[in-house]
Amino acid sequence: MSNGTVDTAPEDSSGTALIGQLMRGLGQSPRYRFARRLYHRHETFFPPIFFLGGVTWDALTLQRIGALIDNVTLGLYLVLLGSFIVLTLLDRNDYSLHPSLRALNTWSIGAIQFLAGGLFSAYVIYYTRSASLTTASLFLLVLVSLLVANELIWSRKRSSYVLIGLYFLAVFCYFAFLLPVLLGTMGFWVFLASGVLSMGIVFALLLFLCLQGVFKDLRSFVGVLCLIAILFGGLVTFYVQGWIPPIPLALRHVGVYHDVEKTDDAFLLRQEEGSKARFWAQKGDDPFYYSSADTVHCFAAIYAPTDFQTRVAHRWQRYVPGRDAWVETDRITYQVVGGRNNGYRGVTFKRRVEPGRWRVSVETAAGRPIGRISFEIIAADSSREASFTTRRYE
Repeated sequence: MSNGTVDTAPEDSSGTALIGQLMRGLGQSPRYRFARRLYHRHETFFPPIFFLGGVTWDALTLQRIGALIDNVTLGLYLVLLGSFIVLTLLDRNDYSLHPSLRALNTWSIGAIQFLAGGLFSAYVIYYTRSASLTTASLFLLVLVSLLVANELIWSRKRSSYVLIGLYFLAVFCYFAFLLPVLLGTMGFWVFLASGVLSMGIVFALLLFLCLQGVFKDLRSFVGVLCLIAILFGGLVTFYVQGWIPPIPLALRHVGVYHDVEKTDDAFLLRQEEGSKARFWAQKGDDPFYYSSADTVHCFAAIYAPTDFQTRVAHRWQRYVPGRDAWVETDRITYQVVGGRNNGYRGVTFKRRVEPGRWRVSVETAAGRPIGRISFEIIAADSSREASFTTRRYE
């Protein structure tokens, strides 16, 4: 461990020379000098603005899980975020930076806020698309908390721990959805591999910082390693408990219908006119007026990246008031193949159902929830006349 500060500036390299040339070129621009003066004059207010800028940029530009441009962009964000964190920690520990890096470091706070905002807002968007509003929401709450509770980053006393912990979470969340996309499969071992890879990257960064004298003693270095181990263990626990959404799968549509028919490359969904389905979650027939000749169909469209294959299940459950519990009646699985923007479409159905409250959970083969639809089945009066409408889902 290094017990002192480094007194000599690092030698020029092609990288620092390029940065120096860039910063000197910008320094000759009156607009850049004005922007730098404005930034330093109101330095307290700009980090939240940069942070919100990263969030807004994602909201406007983010496409879908598995999109090459999105994955490359977020990967570049991670590299830049790690670089600015290194610059910040070196500067705060009295490391003598090269003049070009010192000039670049004046923007570190704003850059970290923008990049952190861009990364974690992207994760919130991705994981929200892949989550049902059940236990997976706990992990979403953690991500949202990281979006809004970022002022601790700028406490000098805790900056090293908070910044390194933040970076580890950013790297882990990135690989947690990238590896399944690249491997075309998902599961505990893929998630664990994402965590191990993230720990390796962050450990390499910590080792570099240690060699530069950022950690003054062994206790500080071990403390950061313990923090990373705790975060790793926490995320694995979240996964085992089913509190992390089954990314990269995302539910595009789920609904209960009187009939579902496949024609050409589309599905025809038949439902009663005037259904009072809740617009924010439910689609199809709710309530479902059922007669003995009817069949209850659950139609779901699940997005998965190209070349991704996995099995999903529809878990049919009926609420039994006497037991005050949901009782499973069927669990039907089928294969999902990725590559369609509107999702891979599948349908399961039941006959001879009892009136009452029902729900169908769409989940992975391992039982991780992707989405859920709840509805009520009402026995239709024989004199009731119903009119139906058909919608097309491509």
